[in-house]
Amino acid sequence: MPSPDVAPAPFAHPVRTVLILAFATAIGLGMGRFAYALVLPDMRDSLGWSYATAGSMNTINAVGYLAGALLGAPVVRVLGLSKTIGLGTLIGVVSLVFCALTGEVAPFAAARFVSGAGAGIAQVAGGALAASIAQSRPAQSALLIGLFYTGPAFGIIISGSVAPFLLQAFGAGSWWIVWSALAGIALVMAVPLALSLPRGFTMATTDQSTDAPLRPILPYLAGYFLYGAGYIAYMTFMIAYVRDAGGAAFAQSAFWVLIGVGGYISPWLWRPLIARGQSGMAMALMIGLTGVGAMLALISTSPAMLAVSAFVFGAAFLAVTIATTAFARFNYPPAAWPKVIAIVTVAFGLGQILGPIAIGAITDALGSLSYALNISAAMLALGAIISAFQRPLRD
Repeated sequence: MPSPDVAPAPFAHPVRTVLILAFATAIGLGMGRFAYALVLPDMRDSLGWSYATAGSMNTINAVGYLAGALLGAPVVRVLGLSKTIGLGTLIGVVSLVFCALTGEVAPFAAARFVSGAGAGIAQVAGGALAASIAQSRPAQSALLIGLFYTGPAFGIIISGSVAPFLLQAFGAGSWWIVWSALAGIALVMAVPLALSLPRGFTMATTDQSTDAPLRPILPYLAGYFLYGAGYIAYMTFMIAYVRDAGGAAFAQSAFWVLIGVGGYISPWLWRPLIARGQSGMAMALMIGLTGVGAMLALISTSPAMLAVSAFVFGAAFLAVTIATTAFARFNYPPAAWPKVIAIVTVAFGLGQILGPIAIGAITDALGSLSYALNISAAMLALGAIISAFQRPLRD
């Protein structure tokens, strides 16, 4: 039975509803954030950017994401979950259009900020709605939460299937064509999402149990912060790393799509583990495996090793976020979910802010991406260790 903290809603087709709901994160994260790695090499070459400048664009995107995460819960209280998801998605589509319009640093940075803000808003509201749908179907709860987080993987698969070949076909300086294509795809995806969002769905916001103190979950927040700083370096610079190792369009596409395929199967792969995610151990294991995936690419740049790296990384990195939503659902009442998801998203966002620009600066200073990527893998390892110390808040 649904919790009394959640307004009854006839989720007759919960799996279909959550899969379409995942389009919000496919647009905001899979294409809005992660596809930047695919065009970064061409933008850096065509526009004369340093690695620090290129990395700062994902830092700015992360600042926007943090702003969106902070705004997510207050906006939900005003608009409700469905309208907030719609707003975040609309912002994401518009930002992709603006990414195609200019290569000037300041305007493009503004578009990246707006893209991040829309993704943060949609993530907080979408995660809360997915958790609420899962609450109405306890037997499917872990799967339903996981399906929501296949959205970024779907966006990664789409962008990886499109961007490298457009860049190859149109040549140097065609980064704007990629952004235009992704904007068009995002607009098409936004239509079924808008038509499928449940109407009249509300969550209680007056219950005193919505309090969510930080101290009991400090290990969780610290681990998620380090994860945010570590994983984003891989997702920002690995296509450049693959290209520098001699990988052409097909190799870049295959690498990126394998990340997405790994992410897409992760809800099924890790469902039993996520279903026992009351403590920080599930997230610790996922962060650790993400670090293993990152380190494999540093051992060898052979096609086989890069393929294994991409798949292992993809299968684990999205599962980390699934674990955080499950942690909130297990340890807090439903009315507190938007606030808790926002808090952990803020910790994650702070890590993402520091990661890309720091890794870019290290690369500029040392002249090789491998040094910086080793540091990011070390951050992931430390994040896994710290997360393991988080204990359940409820017996």
